[in-house]
Amino acid sequence: MSPEGKKLLNIIILGFGFMFMFTAFQTCGNIEQTVIKSFNSTEFHGSGYTSMAIIYGVFSASNLIAPSVVAVIGPQLSMFFSGLLYSLYIAMFIYPYTWSFYTASVLVGIAAAVLWTAQGNVLTINSTDSTIGRNSGIFWALLQFSLFFGNLYIYCAWHGHVHITDQDRRTVFISLTVISLVGCFLFFLLRKPDSESSSSAEATEPLLHVQLSPRTDPMPAAPSGLELTFYSGVYGTCIGAMMSFGQDAKSLIGISGICIGVGEILGGSVFGILNKRIGFGRNPIVLLGFITHIIAFYLIFLNIASDAPLAPEEGTDLEAFITPSVGVALFCSFLLGLGDSCFNTQLLSIIGFMFHDNSAPAFAVFKFIQSIMAALAFYYSNYLLLHWQLLILVLVGFLGTITFFKVEHMANSIRRQSDYDSI
Repeated sequence: MSPEGKKLLNIIILGFGFMFMFTAFQTCGNIEQTVIKSFNSTEFHGSGYTSMAIIYGVFSASNLIAPSVVAVIGPQLSMFFSGLLYSLYIAMFIYPYTWSFYTASVLVGIAAAVLWTAQGNVLTINSTDSTIGRNSGIFWALLQFSLFFGNLYIYCAWHGHVHITDQDRRTVFISLTVISLVGCFLFFLLRKPDSESSSSAEATEPLLHVQLSPRTDPMPAAPSGLELTFYSGVYGTCIGAMMSFGQDAKSLIGISGICIGVGEILGGSVFGILNKRIGFGRNPIVLLGFITHIIAFYLIFLNIASDAPLAPEEGTDLEAFITPSVGVALFCSFLLGLGDSCFNTQLLSIIGFMFHDNSAPAFAVFKFIQSIMAALAFYYSNYLLLHWQLLILVLVGFLGTITFFKVEHMANSIRRQSDYDSI
């Protein structure tokens, strides 16, 4: 196999490993608040939103040590051991206790920092300036297939269920634990890229060697953290709480996740893989993502009751400004996924482009900002009505989009200077 083919195979294996792991974890995050509300045990007093706030809070702090861990044990083992902790968190729901729930949340926060720093490192060392956009798109599209498969399983397993029984819960989480472990072991198929091929590629196609600096504003990562919280936990809970959607409202959580996944896969495929061929660049794609999210947030504001994120297991019988529509709710799910993929494929691309020789710290800073915002969002999701959460998403999304334009302008200036110096 050619050196370039080996690198591409590594990206595909990386994508499949994350697809299996996050088929389990993202599905878990999407349903856990609904599952917790249905526990028959009075001894469990945990909150899914609080758990996610802990995960992303610890995640942000652990990014300070994650690059060192990846440097010492290597990205492959870093991802494997992190994946085991993800599997432990999912397995906890088979026989849940409050103490084990929150302990596992802390461990997953540490694991997440190491996992995503290692992922960024593997993505970068298997890419060049000309392939980073393509590889980011391939990875993102494969990763987001996790939303499709996991939520399809939830829909089939819970279709017609008004209440989630203990047996329903155990069956689902045993299956998700096994799926997560399969993803962990796939990382052992990764092969180290040929150093000679890397050298020759750099000789024929110079890559930018820049350091982290105050000019590299981390603000573009902020919207992705808030959006991650909203689509991966809050919005599914809102749909499941709408009594006007009928007895199938719980199973609609799975269909919503599938629609998000379709949007993510479409965005990753079109804007990640094809953007270099069709010459769009990054700014128009990020702008499209922001506009897509504005449309989704407005429709959600009109369609979903404001108290839906805080409703009890029985749900809410309140309505918003229009007669609640399942079709509109699922269309918004698709728009959330499409907009999120627009942001994230371009963020991965620009970080890998600007920090090719120092990728682990750069991806750690990106995940540090993203996870702080996600932790904050999961925390306020326990208290804020839906319309206030949507307003925060709009304001931070606008600021993040403007800041991305500034960073992209700086990247283009560096590229032009590099081209000038090479003459």
